[in-house]
Amino acid sequence: MNFKLPYIPERQNKPRTNGLTMVMDKGLSIREAENIISASNEYIDFVKLGFGTSAVVSGVEEKIRTYQKANIKVYLGGTLFEAFVVRNMFSDYLKLLDKYQIDTVEVSDGSMSMKHEEKCSYIKELSKNRFVLSEVGAKDASIVLSSDKWIAMMEKELEAGSKVLIAEARESGNVGIYNSNGTVDTNLIDKLLSKIPQAKILWEAPLKTQQVWFIKQYGANVNLGNIAPNEIIPLETLRLGLRGDTFFNFLPENLKEMKLTNQ
Repeated sequence: MNFKLPYIPERQNKPRTNGLTMVMDKGLSIREAENIISASNEYIDFVKLGFGTSAVVSGVEEKIRTYQKANIKVYLGGTLFEAFVVRNMFSDYLKLLDKYQIDTVEVSDGSMSMKHEEKCSYIKELSKNRFVLSEVGAKDASIVLSSDKWIAMMEKELEAGSKVLIAEARESGNVGIYNSNGTVDTNLIDKLLSKIPQAKILWEAPLKTQQVWFIKQYGANVNLGNIAPNEIIPLETLRLGLRGDTFFNFLPENLKEMKLTNQ
């Protein structure tokens, strides 16, 4: 922070183990990537080159290096992983990771049908020498997984070597852990956290209302993802209680009472 205020939640410095922020890059230019690093590098833990954008965006290798030099873990979207797998080109995907010197990878099965044992085998293979995030949940709103299924899949993926579990929401924020109107499926979240450590889950939360809900429920250091580049700083102010939506969450009771009395 540029100056000190009391009653501000403590945030770890990078590299963090909790309070992670994953940013969605859906085709930023190298200059735009440099700009978000300049403005908010200390608040970015991961950058995902969303879905298949890395196949078509200009200067992708230089952009990857730009993020890596800023101590940001950058990885290719899970949909691209699936695009290689569905074509029986996993070995080519490994070569691509080596070409770009990418040490972080997302394993997902949200767009294609894949036996869970097969998905776990990919996690196990990739985790031998890379940091693996695995995404749980379908991108198709018509596919509904029971909470028990979510838990079983998450447990097996952690066992296979996943370091972080991504709870699916898409960039639209209306599937997976959310209802069709974007509200949180609180029953599902409660059941997941009854079995899976919170620090192991990164909740995709592209919408401000979703970010506010998770911070109010689980504090400043909840892991959040699919954050738009122009929402990195606003999200950090939500985490610190420096925005109206979470203004009172981290203040002591006597200050809350004074404010309410004066209204």
